[in-house]
Amino acid sequence: MATTLAGSLAGVKQRITSREARVGIVGMGYVGLPLALLFSAERFRVTGFDIAADKVETLNAGGSYIVRILPEAIQEAQKSGFCATSDYSHIAGMDAVIICVPTPLNEYHEPDLSYVTGTIQSIAPWIHEGQLIILESTTYPGTTEEIVVPLLEKGNKHGIKVACSEGSGVHVAFSPEREDPGNDTVARHDIPKVVGGCGPAAVELASALYGSIFRHVVPVSSPAVAEMTKLLENIYRCVNIALVNELKQLCMRMGIDIHEVIDAAKTKPFGFQAFYPGPGLGGHCIPIDPFYLSWKAREFDFRTRFIELAGEVNTNMPYFVLEQTASALNEHSKAIKGSKILVLGLAYKRDIDDLRESPSLTIIELLREKGAHVRYNDPYFAKVGRGRHYDLNMTNTPLDNLGQYDAVLIVTDHTSYDYKAIVEQSQLVIDTRNATKGIVSSKIVRC
Repeated sequence: MATTLAGSLAGVKQRITSREARVGIVGMGYVGLPLALLFSAERFRVTGFDIAADKVETLNAGGSYIVRILPEAIQEAQKSGFCATSDYSHIAGMDAVIICVPTPLNEYHEPDLSYVTGTIQSIAPWIHEGQLIILESTTYPGTTEEIVVPLLEKGNKHGIKVACSEGSGVHVAFSPEREDPGNDTVARHDIPKVVGGCGPAAVELASALYGSIFRHVVPVSSPAVAEMTKLLENIYRCVNIALVNELKQLCMRMGIDIHEVIDAAKTKPFGFQAFYPGPGLGGHCIPIDPFYLSWKAREFDFRTRFIELAGEVNTNMPYFVLEQTASALNEHSKAIKGSKILVLGLAYKRDIDDLRESPSLTIIELLREKGAHVRYNDPYFAKVGRGRHYDLNMTNTPLDNLGQYDAVLIVTDHTSYDYKAIVEQSQLVIDTRNATKGIVSSKIVRC
């Protein structure tokens, strides 16, 4: 297999151009599965790899486990040859392998690269000459060259090295994912794709591959530049969200509506971009990236104080919500201990089925620790069990008889909620998302 697939750089590019190249994508989650569908839509034969047997079974049956991806999309991809497997020996049949696995934080807020290293160790025995390996998982600068490359070279059984030119070997690159779940305003193929490779041949191949599904590819000088680009994009958002989260707390003390301030400020046609406060940060990148960079910076005897402060502000927001909930209940002559509280929304942002790093999970645990009786409603989650950083074991509560709760706490502002009706039926509504904007009621506490 290795002999028949090995070939010149021009040969691999020709297979990409003709759509004959086989593409393997490791990690069939919120990043990998949409990427697989993009390649399938361009008639590439794609194999999805995942260690979760239930995901593999669902995909091969033409189903989907992500709300925004319909089963029909999977079935259409199957017409182009899409299939899923947990057998890494099939890596040997791929011209290109793209790795889209989680890179979370451990309990000490340090990078957890176990999914990346585990994946590389699993695929290394099956790589072949001329193959293109791309890491998309968000990580700190240096990961591709310092971890991925050595593991590939150490783990393969043919003595294959990583090529730094057009010579023999496997080609390695980093290209940060830019998925934005729930964003319907920008088509995926219109999102520019940044590519940094270990040598010009890797950049050329990766650019050709991504250029087949994205309208614009942005080559950079190294994998480390591409890795830092991803961190900058998300730290930029983290810092600005921390700014408005802190300003929100000040504005509340001053009796000023921070949302009105932001709406007024964004009328300026230059020099300002609107960011909005909330109950905390969620998702697979923004809450995590500052800690990845801060950890790496210590290696260079450098402290990213500004970035760390932003991370601290955002991390503390669920605690601020807890304080405001206790204060609001106190105004109604109730203690948080023993109160019945309904949390609206578990997802980390509206209209998606993604729990990763969601502030709702932290808020529920904090309320429970204070003795509150907590239930939740979220149209995207029939139940929530145990994750890396939470252990809730709860089932979805119907959105009825809201008067039985001492407080209804809006944490995720799904568009399916009728907020006017929710306010009318509730004793007290605590709104962390400005979801009740325009509704006038003494029942509402905005925080």
